[in-house]
Amino acid sequence: MGNDGSDDRRRHRAVPAGRLSRLARLAGVGLRSGAGMLLGDGELSAAHAAEALGQLRGLAAKVGQMAGYIDGIVPTGQRDTYQKALSALQAAATHSDPALIRRFVEDELGAPIDRLFVEWDDPPVASASIGQVHRARLPEALGGGEVAVKVQHPGIARALEGDLRNAGVLEAMLGALGGRKLNSAEVLEAVRTRLREELDYHLEARHMELFRGAWVGDPLVAIPAPIGERSTRRVLTTEFVRGRGFAAACAASPGERAAWATTLWRFIFRSNLVLGHFNADPHPGNYFFHEGGGVTFLDFGCVNPLGEGQLRLAHHIHHAALRGDERAFREATRHHMQTRPGRLERPILDYLRRCFAPLFEAPFRMTRDYAASLLDGMTAMGRLALHTPDDELFTQPPDMIFMNRLQFGFYSVLARLDVEVDYASVERAFWPQVVEAHGVAPLH
Repeated sequence: MGNDGSDDRRRHRAVPAGRLSRLARLAGVGLRSGAGMLLGDGELSAAHAAEALGQLRGLAAKVGQMAGYIDGIVPTGQRDTYQKALSALQAAATHSDPALIRRFVEDELGAPIDRLFVEWDDPPVASASIGQVHRARLPEALGGGEVAVKVQHPGIARALEGDLRNAGVLEAMLGALGGRKLNSAEVLEAVRTRLREELDYHLEARHMELFRGAWVGDPLVAIPAPIGERSTRRVLTTEFVRGRGFAAACAASPGERAAWATTLWRFIFRSNLVLGHFNADPHPGNYFFHEGGGVTFLDFGCVNPLGEGQLRLAHHIHHAALRGDERAFREATRHHMQTRPGRLERPILDYLRRCFAPLFEAPFRMTRDYAASLLDGMTAMGRLALHTPDDELFTQPPDMIFMNRLQFGFYSVLARLDVEVDYASVERAFWPQVVEAHGVAPLH
């Protein structure tokens, strides 16, 4: 097609790992605290931001991925242009060089790649902020099955560590989630801990097995099995999955979209309320969609456990919402946020009530304007906190920033499916499992 190789060279650039070089490149695309990106006008600015963030990978690519699908990060007037450009980062950040990847896999697994796999595709099927995924096939001794091999970008550990030590970059991510002004030292450390965990593929494999055990036998929820014989801390091999991607799912019939929205809600909130864990990375590249409402869930690198106290409060909050008990809901959310009386308390409680509109007002149609309004509301409360006396301030629980990431992202995914679903009925159907697992009150 007349390609002189320049496109491949751009797609195969090494990860810039030096802290100063990454900071300089971030400045070049205008990454800033509290806004994600300083947005220029037009398609060229959007394309430039997408390419630069993809090349940086690490935390910068995560910000770009979030801006590509979370409603509210990009201003409405520029939303379509930027989200079209940044949506490529959901599955196609800049690739690492094929020869480097092969050597990396061989060093990690201790053998030549043609002995480890009988087939290996150099072009990745997906590339994201931490690693990229290659299709391969196991030898007959291991079943001969088709597998997905996720390999960390060489140099990504150093690059991510540099990002996490860079307060400006980290605050940009928190700002993109509306949490910069309400954070605390504990929140920042929780963010660093959870993001560092994404580099540990052994931990991700354990997360996958945890969720697989919780969903075993479910006809609509699938999670690929990890292959321990071909996995290390930096290489993760799993069953290979095919299915419709998110764009194809959004173009399907209303009935199909409603079935998938139902499965997504059930997976997220049954995992929260029964298993006591949530996968805090809901970007659309992590789902494959199948006939009849089936969904395969990918990428369990960012999993947040709910402590006993937080889980108990989550039960109270959902129980109140499902019963339509406004007073009990406000009391539970007050305890959850550990609020103090003053000018910030009521706006926080009102905001949380808006977040639970899909349950209180079911059946509910998630819209992009509604999803964006939640991020706008969080940002507005951050501004309000700047003018609130110290004795009225309170810090959000450390895991709230990941709950925000889940909620803003998940609601934006549902908004693109654009269907009305009775989400309260979905939760009522699995509530007996919550009762059985944790001894909470039934819904009467």
